[in-house]
Amino acid sequence: MKDNGSIESIRLYPSPNKNVQINEIIYWSNGLKVKGLLAKPLFADSVEPLLYLRGGLQSVGAVRPARIAQFAQQGFIVFAPYYRGNRGGQGRDEFAGEDRFDAVYGVDVLKQFTNSEKVHVYGFSRGGLMALWTAILRDDIKSVVTWSGVSNVSYMYIEREDMRRTLKRIIGGSPTKVKELYEQRTPLYHINQIEAPVLIIHGMNDINVSIDQAYFLENALKSENKIYETWYYPELTHHYPPLQNRKTVRVICEWMKTK
Repeated sequence: MKDNGSIESIRLYPSPNKNVQINEIIYWSNGLKVKGLLAKPLFADSVEPLLYLRGGLQSVGAVRPARIAQFAQQGFIVFAPYYRGNRGGQGRDEFAGEDRFDAVYGVDVLKQFTNSEKVHVYGFSRGGLMALWTAILRDDIKSVVTWSGVSNVSYMYIEREDMRRTLKRIIGGSPTKVKELYEQRTPLYHINQIEAPVLIIHGMNDINVSIDQAYFLENALKSENKIYETWYYPELTHHYPPLQNRKTVRVICEWMKTK
C-alpha cells in the first residue's frame, strides 16, 4: 500500500486563467486513489499553501477550476481534493466519514509543492466540516476559514428535509436511529483540539446551511477559549452575488496572509 498523501500521477488540466497553471493529481488516501486539482499562480514572487475543501456531495458542488484560480490569483498555491468516489476516484463519498482523510492527506500533497511548514485550510458548506476535521486531526494548520459551513451533521439532517433520504443512505439511518454515526462526523465535540485561528463567514439568510450552524461553531470555539473571528452578513444567503463573492475572496486571502 502506498503512503498516505503520496502522489500517483500529475497531468496538466485546462486553466481558465492565463496567470494560473492547473494540474489534476491522483494521490493515495487510506489505500484509495483519490483525485484533486492543484492551482499555482505563474507570476507570483511568493505563494502560501491553501487546502480548498469543496461543498456539496458527489457531482453537486464539484471543484471548479475557475474558483480555485480565484484564490491562486491572490498569491496562493491551492490544492482542492474531489474526495473519494468522485470524478473517477476510488471509494465512496461519505459526507465527512472516512473521506475526511482525503482532506487530511491533501495537506501532505500540498506540502510537496511548497516549503511552508504549515498550510491554510478553507472550506465551503459541507467543506466546513472537512476543514474543521483537518484542523482537529493535524497540527500543521496555519488558519481555518469556514464559509457557509456545516458544523453539526445531526442538525443538517433536521433542517434539510430534502437531504434526509441521502443522509440516511450514506450514514446508515436517521440521527435517532444511529446517533453515534452522526456524532462521529460532527467536529463540535473535538474543538478543543484546534490550535489554528478560525474565521467563520455566513449569510444570515442562508436556507441551505442555516446561520445556526455558524452559531454552534462560534459557541464551541468560545467555550474552549479559541481564537476566532466572525463575519456575518444579515442580507446574504448561501451563495453570495458575484461582486460580493469576489470581494469576500480577496478579504479572506488578506486575512489568511496575516496569520
